[in-house]
This record gives sequence, structure tokens and C-alpha cells, in this order.
Amino acid sequence: MTVEFIKYHGTGNDFILIDNRKLQIDKKDKDRIDSLCDRHFGIGADGLILLENSELADFKMIYFNSDGNESSMCGNGGRCIAHFARSLGLVTDKAAFEAVDGIHNVRFEDEQIALSMSDVKDMVRRSDAIILDTGSPHYVTLVNDIDTLEVKVEGAKIRNSADFIADGINVNFVEQSGQDNFVVRTYERGVEDETLSCGTGVTAVALAMHRIGKTEGQTVGISTPGGNLQVRFNETNFNYGNIWLIGPAEPVFKGRIKW
Repeated sequence: MTVEFIKYHGTGNDFILIDNRKLQIDKKDKDRIDSLCDRHFGIGADGLILLENSELADFKMIYFNSDGNESSMCGNGGRCIAHFARSLGLVTDKAAFEAVDGIHNVRFEDEQIALSMSDVKDMVRRSDAIILDTGSPHYVTLVNDIDTLEVKVEGAKIRNSADFIADGINVNFVEQSGQDNFVVRTYERGVEDETLSCGTGVTAVALAMHRIGKTEGQTVGISTPGGNLQVRFNETNFNYGNIWLIGPAEPVFKGRIKW
């Protein structure tokens, strides 16, 4: 079977997207997904995303990490699939789609795509980190040497520690660069390496930094190795809602593969 795909990236976080409304893709074929995401022998990507029909929204997003396992919400992928859906004529200036953690709304703002994220109420504060779930679980920790930090090594230590080895966790290293601005590098579970950007990760960083008083702003700028993102939110009594992840989504190339 020959399948058409399109390669996207959102601030360097790259994905293979496939229109699967006819349900031709075997979602249990982990080995095939893994091989397609391989950067030497496949297309190369941080993950694979399927667009399917939804009874609850304009479409459904199903996300797989590059290891072939279906995973939790992906913020950068959410913006990419929204752009893809618009290119297919499914939506126009706004959209709503179904994901593993519920319904997400999308607004197209010139060259930027604003994606609504799940509300966040619970954060666990440790002496050296904040742990929270923004659609995916995240560990957020401040560092002073982010440019020279060995993210793959240090991130793997935390992700594979006794507290997180069972389900895994994404690890975000953060350095403040301004009053409402931060630099972030992320080790992503499932990819098991540093990615150039992580949408749920930068969302977690913005909320965590606000919670611990590193910023009072409710619009936070985040710089990642792959580009710049913005997180807007409202906070009431340490509950965070009306959360929006804002940034670009760019198609890279199209092609056909045998499945």
C-alpha cells in the first residue's frame, strides 16, 4: 500500500503527518512507525501524527513518539496538524480537534497558530524542580549553564530515575533570560533524546515559573533551540486556565511511502 505523507515542523520539533480518515494505517505497527521516524533509514521525525475523523470535533489527532508508541498530547504537533487540516480544507480561520487529553481549540493568527491547552491545577514542588502535567508529564528545573548542559545525559538520569522509570517523564531545563522570558531545552521521553522544542514542555515551564514567582506576567516568551514560542494564561488561586501555546507550524516536504 502506498501512503501520502507530509513532513512538518513546529520550532524544530518535526513530525510525519498522514491523512488517515479512511483508516488505512495499522496503528499497532510500532516497528513501521519507528522505522519511518528513523533519521538514517526513514523519513526522520520526532513523531508520527495521524489525522482522523471525529464525532466530537473537526478532526482527531493521534500521536506516536518516534519509538512507535502512542503517546500523550503534543503541543507543537497540535499546531502542525491544525495547519495540515486547513490545507485539506477541513477548517478555515479556527478549529477544534480531539486529542488524547480532550478537545483543543485553534486560532490562526497571521503566521502564528494559537492552540488551547488543558487547564492545570496540580503542581508538585520539590527543592530542585516542579512537576506538572500539561497534557504530558513534565519535570521543570532551573539551571545556570543551559548552553553547555549535556541535556541528553542529564535528562536521561532524571527520566530513568526510580521515581519516573515506570511511565517516563519529559525533562525541561530552564534559564531565565528576562523579566517574562526564559530559555528552555527539553529531553523528551519516547524520543529519548533532546528535541529542538516541546510544546507541552514550554507550557509547563511558563506555568511553573509563574507559580514559583520567577515571572508575574501571564504572557511568557520561551526561546528553544528550534525557535521562539509564547504561552498565555490566566491564573486564579494557583489554578491555571485559558492557556494558549502560540507559535509557527511549517510544512517541509511531501512524499509517498509504502506501508
